[in-house]
Amino acid sequence: MSTWRSTGITTLIILITFLLIAITVTSVITEGTTDTTTEYNYEEITKEVIKEITSYLQIKDQKGKYTNTNGEQKIEKIAIMISPLVSQNIDLTQLTIQLDNGQIIRVLKYYQSSKLSQQSLFEHKLWNSINGTNYALLTICDIDNSITNYNLINENSDNAYLIFKLSSDMMMSKYDKLLVTLFPSSGITKT
Repeated sequence: MSTWRSTGITTLIILITFLLIAITVTSVITEGTTDTTTEYNYEEITKEVIKEITSYLQIKDQKGKYTNTNGEQKIEKIAIMISPLVSQNIDLTQLTIQLDNGQIIRVLKYYQSSKLSQQSLFEHKLWNSINGTNYALLTICDIDNSITNYNLINENSDNAYLIFKLSSDMMMSKYDKLLVTLFPSSGITKT
């Protein structure tokens, strides 16, 4: 009987200790946040989290065009089809692209956009304006012309080819790899 009593007392002491620790932690957490965090702050934090999660671009397809450089076939032009996951405003002037071939990392800035009409994807005149430090967009589906008129992807139906040229030090030979990461002004990066 005495062993049961001592075991019961020990268990009771441990339970009371856990309860006191839990109460202390709870009071520290709630006291530390009630002074500085208001309901308005929670709403703002929630809006920011939702904005970060939903600012998401899908990469639907990627293509490259080989050119003959010094007797060797190398990829110089790359086109990546992108579309937003949900309807949202993505400012293309704030979208940057990082290229990483394992030796060189280069960041490209937005230049311009145009419609892809009767011309071939890799023969569009916009390629002449791209120089290895910038990128452009060729729209396939842009019902409200937001991409070409306002540099803004705003509908989940917007589809465009993000196009860029590789500089001579980054051109890809067969079996080379290139990581392309899209950095929207807010939201999730896509590689």
